[in-house]
Amino acid sequence: MQTQRPNESGFVRSADGVRIAFSSRGSGTPAVVFIHGGLANRSFWKHQVDPLSARYRVVTLDLAGHGDSGLNRSTWSMAQFARDVQAVALALDLPRVVLVGNSLGGVVALEAAALMPGRVIAVIGVDTLQDGTERGDPAEVRARAQAFARDPAGACRAMIDMLFHPGAYPDLRAWAGQEMCATPASVVVPMLAGFEGYDMAGAFRRAGVPIRAINGDLFPTAVERNRTLEPTFDAIIMPRAGHYPMLEQPDAFNRALAGLI
Repeated sequence: MQTQRPNESGFVRSADGVRIAFSSRGSGTPAVVFIHGGLANRSFWKHQVDPLSARYRVVTLDLAGHGDSGLNRSTWSMAQFARDVQAVALALDLPRVVLVGNSLGGVVALEAAALMPGRVIAVIGVDTLQDGTERGDPAEVRARAQAFARDPAGACRAMIDMLFHPGAYPDLRAWAGQEMCATPASVVVPMLAGFEGYDMAGAFRRAGVPIRAINGDLFPTAVERNRTLEPTFDAIIMPRAGHYPMLEQPDAFNRALAGLI
């Protein structure tokens, strides 16, 4: 019989000294580490913690610049965010880990998997990793970052409107907007700019573990193109779900996630 671990919350130091907030609940192997998306925080996994912690050790964290974590970082890159995840996994001594990442968190999960070979056993993206072969248009990346620099609140509202099916989940949309638009522009602007020239295909290849996705149907997922990078890639597409299927349809999402784990 496994010994039940106490619930834990606290802070660890990332590689560059930034304090990273985390929470841990439950026990069981593998540990499931949830990584939120850009501008979000660990509360975006609020419907997953209780159901999954009955069987697994469930860990949520706030990436640097988000939620309760520190802001004192000079380089807001995917590699640095991956170090945040690594710091939590090592501090909690998690021997076998499934990384579950939403949006930007899926990319961070790929980078973190490469940092922890033998410890991370799989990456599950959540409405992310739709096409690992695609490189973002540098002009579009710069324009998005510049929009947040000029008008953070307006750019944030416009972005959130793009993340849901038209008219869907108005209460959730309002809550997400309140949480996300509180993220400082000093974090958002360099974080978005850091995607210019980002090598997503390389991140797929470097991960070194099976990669799966649970995506909404708002944005198409290029399964066959992703298989040119990770031959076993597969995706579950949730109908009528947008960018946050874990919040929009939590019961269906939790069943899909448990099946993948």
